[in-house]
Amino acid sequence: MTGDHDTRRGPFEPGAYPANPRYGEPRRRSGLNRFLGGSPVAVFVKLLFLSVLVGAVMAMFGLTPGLLFWQFYDLTRSLIDLGLDTFHDFGRWILAGAAVVVPIWLIARLLTVSRER
Repeated sequence: MTGDHDTRRGPFEPGAYPANPRYGEPRRRSGLNRFLGGSPVAVFVKLLFLSVLVGAVMAMFGLTPGLLFWQFYDLTRSLIDLGLDTFHDFGRWILAGAAVVVPIWLIARLLTVSRER
């Protein structure tokens, strides 16, 4: 019978490697491996490779981290200013509409109340 149908072995726990066929016991991952998503050396090599790749692309386009920061800052400020201008316009629309709607509603309510008596 194969190990897939063995009822003595429970399901794997989260964070455990598949069972070692030689010993049949699942190996636990350390907290550091779980946090990093792999062994520290492998993660370091991946990050080093990606850093060189991204740095080369940024150098091709003439970008620096400081320039990216200031462009992001300017974009955020312009979006905030745009949003506040929209709220300012929205507030004017509310006041203009309320100047017409509220008196008409008040007159309609007064006429309805006087008819009900």
